[in-house]
Amino acid sequence: MAEEITNPDLRSTLVAAWRTNSRVTSYLVEHLPAALWDAPVPGAPRRTVRMIAGHLHNARCTWLKTLGREHGIAVPALVDRRKGARRELLSALGRSSRGIEALLELGMTAGGQVPPSKAYVWRNLPLDVGHVLTYFVAQEGHHGGQIVMLVRQLGHRLPAEITNGLWQWTTRVREWNRAR
Repeated sequence: MAEEITNPDLRSTLVAAWRTNSRVTSYLVEHLPAALWDAPVPGAPRRTVRMIAGHLHNARCTWLKTLGREHGIAVPALVDRRKGARRELLSALGRSSRGIEALLELGMTAGGQVPPSKAYVWRNLPLDVGHVLTYFVAQEGHHGGQIVMLVRQLGHRLPAEITNGLWQWTTRVREWNRAR
């Protein structure tokens, strides 16, 4: 059996990396133009920008249900991707972010591996903490990029301070720390 990750710097670094990623996701959602919230996605008119934003939270919840519920991690309620208000989504993103933190902590306490669960049948993701964290960050980066591209395709541009702000992780860390 692997030993528990006890290096406090590594533990705090991994959790802090997730928190920063989560703050970047929330930052994007906070700054989406209201006029585009219900804009249909070109080529997929039944999907909207709101639905993609809601998917970010709901995907976290699905993974928490699959990997964490059996181990006592609370699974937040899903958001209504068709009708949920921005402030509701932002609050939900905070809850699901804390759930992902708990999942990472579970893995670090269990020797660097998220313990297997009966619900995890897909098996597409190695359960070491590094892969779990990287997968979640990649998922959110993919959909965040999708949203930025959709805004452009819909004839708008996010202000440079917003798109550049997605890469200002030091600033997002400070924001997260102030919000605590």
